[in-house]
Parts: sequence; C-alpha cells; structure tokens
Amino acid sequence: MDHYAVLILVGFAVGTLGTLIGAGGGFILVPLMILTFPEFSPDVITAISLAIVALNAGSGSVAYIRARRVDFKAGIIFAICTIPGSILGVYTTRVIPRDAFDVLFGIILVGLAFFLFFKGGVKKEDKVEVKDRRFWIHQKMADKEGHVYEYSYDVRLGMLLSVAVGYFSPLLGIGGGIIHVPALSELLHFPVHLATATSHFILFIMATVSVLVHLSEGAYNDPHVLKLVIGLTIGVIPGAQMGAFLSKRLKGKAIIRALAVSLGIVGLRILFSAYL
Repeated sequence: MDHYAVLILVGFAVGTLGTLIGAGGGFILVPLMILTFPEFSPDVITAISLAIVALNAGSGSVAYIRARRVDFKAGIIFAICTIPGSILGVYTTRVIPRDAFDVLFGIILVGLAFFLFFKGGVKKEDKVEVKDRRFWIHQKMADKEGHVYEYSYDVRLGMLLSVAVGYFSPLLGIGGGIIHVPALSELLHFPVHLATATSHFILFIMATVSVLVHLSEGAYNDPHVLKLVIGLTIGVIPGAQMGAFLSKRLKGKAIIRALAVSLGIVGLRILFSAYL
C-alpha cells in the first residue's frame, strides 16, 4: 500500500463510498491501515484517517453545497453540539472497560444495519404542526435539479443525537457520519439525500478540528505519514466528487441500504476486534 498508485486507488474508493453515504470513509480506511501497517500506533492511524476524512468531507461538501442539498442551519447547530460529546467520549475511554463496550456497540450497529437494510429509506408522513410546537423547525428546500424537500424536526432531539455522535466517534474510532446519517433520516425525518449531504458537512467541521489538534502535536511531521496522506488525498478528492455524482443518480432507499451494509461491516469489525 506504500505505492502512490495503490494509495490513489484506495483514496478514490474511500472518497466515493464515504461521500455517497455521508460517512467520511474512515470506517474503511482505519481497518485497512491496521492490517497494512501493524507498526503504526493507534494515534498515527487515527491522525492519517482524520486527515483523509476531513479532505473527503470537504470535497464532498463542496459538491453537495453546489447541489443545494446541505441544511446549513441544522449542520452548524449539530456540529457545535458534537464538541462536548467528543470531550465526554475521550474521558469515558479512561474509566469504562473497552472490550465490554465494543461488544455492546458492535451488536447495536449490526442490529441497526439489519433494520436500515429492510425497513430504512421509507418516506415518512410528517403530521407535526410546527407552529404549535416549540423548538420544532420546518424546512422547505429545493435542490439544483428542482427537487423540493419539505420536512420538520425537533431541534432538541437533533442536538442530543449530535452529542451522542460526538461521544461515540472518539470512543470507538469511527467516523460520526455513519451514525449521524441514520439518526437524521430515521429519527429526525430528514430526506435521505439531505441527511447524507448535511452529515458530510457536519463531519467536515468535526474532522477539521481534530486534524488541527493532531497537526499542532506534530502527527504529520513523519515523511512516511506525509507520503500516505498525500497519496490518499490525490485519490480521495475526485472520489468524493464521484460519490456526490452517484448520490444524484441513486434513490434514497439504495443509499440507505449502502449505509446499512457499511454499518454491518463496522459492527462486525468491532466485534471481531473485541474477541481477538
């Protein structure tokens, strides 16, 4: 995986799938790097993964913004709410048995994957009268292709879910988007295409903050690490554009099923790692 041609191909695949489902692609890159570079410490692997996720999310967000599918109000509010969750997640790793938690969360992810694959992506009937509900937000958006999306959500529930996403991301070492997308689409009733785009925008903010921290600590000073980041970057940026392009062509249910498969892979990986 040290050759630039391989790195570019891997980056392209990570960018395409990560942007398509709004998950960043870290769930693919981290286990791949663990297998390929056993000499790397978890901090190094995380630093590389976060750099690629940030670049992927940034490139994908530009495409989604051009397509007018990002809900900026929800994106900014929810991104801010991930910060305290991330802090709590870091402290929790010091006091909770990691193996036991990984087993529990792996089972939850696999169960969620089955639910989304067979039941997810179904259009919800919005019967909430927002004018009679405090803290509810009603949105009506039209994308660049003229598709009109109308939905309502409880901003308090969205903020709480975002704290949870921020909490689980550092705790389990997976991108928050893979949790945020089903939360937005199934619990807050965001249209799937807006859920993936908005999740990607949130992920860009989350990952960029983390990358800046790693940068300040010198995580990218190693020439080998820098080579990996550069090679993956060359592939991930056009891959993100491809993922956004495919998102326009696929139905919401197909995207949710792709996410379900990805969730299942992550859940099984966590369970497998816990029993090693």
